[in-house]
Amino acid sequence: ALTLAESEGYIRLFIGEGPPLVRALKALAAGAEPIPAHIHRLLLAARGQAGAPPKQPLVEPLSERELEILGLLAQGLTNRQISDQLYLALSTVKGHNRNIFSKLQAERRTEAIARARDLGLLPD
Repeated sequence: ALTLAESEGYIRLFIGEGPPLVRALKALAAGAEPIPAHIHRLLLAARGQAGAPPKQPLVEPLSERELEILGLLAQGLTNRQISDQLYLALSTVKGHNRNIFSKLQAERRTEAIARARDLGLLPD
């Protein structure tokens, strides 16, 4: 799985697992001489020592409304605050969040914001 994912550039799938991944990679690397390059890169990334992942364009771009909501998420606003500010139903904001997370391949707000910054969709 690591080899297949590495060849396609899917590093975030693994580094999001944190300490359990580090332990698994160390165990895997302990049995290999030398450590395969892709295992080494994943281990460094999981420890937070790797550079930013390569910028890859989105398969489906964010809409203007999604970009607007993403900007408000980056400012730390809650769904309720975004709903009130944009005069949208709370369920509509949550739906936009789901779309944003899906398009950015993120599971959490912080991941979505980081990915958007990596792609230049948000200022640093």
